[in-house]
Formats: sequence, structure tokens, C-alpha cells
Amino acid sequence: MRTTVAFKGVTELILDKAVELGLAKSKTDALRMGVFALNKEYKLVKNIELELVARKLKKEEEEMKK
Repeated sequence: MRTTVAFKGVTELILDKAVELGLAKSKTDALRMGVFALNKEYKLVKNIELELVARKLKKEEEEMKK
């Protein structure tokens, strides 16, 4: 998935600081880290590997029906 986002204010400051301090190589990496932290905190996807396999199988099934 490709998405373009624009941040201003505090969010931009936090992303810049994460890169400046070497916590992330880029703002994109900092966002990825945030997504993983969100999943860790709220257990949004409990079994990542299983979910990825299920998603791939669903996609392949849909393509076979075409």
C-alpha cells in the first residue's frame, strides 16, 4: 500500500526528532515503528504470520475466480 501523508505541528516534530536521534532512518521508518507499537499495545493482529498467509490465500482465490 502506498500512501502520501503530510504532518504538521507536534506530529512532524516527533517524526523529525526520531530521525535526528537515530531512532529511525527516515520518517517513513518512524511511522512503521509507530504502527508496530500500536499493534503491540492493542493486540490488533494477534498472529501476524497467520493473518498474512490468510490474506495471501484470499487474494489468490480471488484471482483464480477471474
